[in-house]
Amino acid sequence: MLVAAALASLAACGKKERPRADIAAAQVNTIGVNAYLWKASLETLSFMPLLQTDSNGGVIVTDWYANPRNPAERMKISVTILDQQLRADALRVAASRQVAVGGGTWVEAPVEAATIQKLEDIILTKARELRRSAIAG
Repeated sequence: MLVAAALASLAACGKKERPRADIAAAQVNTIGVNAYLWKASLETLSFMPLLQTDSNGGVIVTDWYANPRNPAERMKISVTILDQQLRADALRVAASRQVAVGGGTWVEAPVEAATIQKLEDIILTKARELRRSAIAG
């Protein structure tokens, strides 16, 4: 298999046309943004109700989600994909958190920076795994 690949690349040396880019390249953007980041974001947030998704603009906004184990707290997440490349700085995650104070009233509460960083790490790791799977495919 390796020999066949080497022979194919040598045979192509005399041609002026370059081989096409790998389908699993870091820049896969048939939907307007990096497809790996987009899919990884949707998979990561799949347990939350989605309020808005825009694959061309790279925006995902969830509705409020309360963990059944902690119903007095709820979160809302927005993910923005800023680039067509699979890079850490191409992803921005923002979160809002509210806590119940009684009588059906919710008040804003701070979100720890570590929570947002952890969510970004999960999405990036999943996007890289998707890319690796496409290469191995």
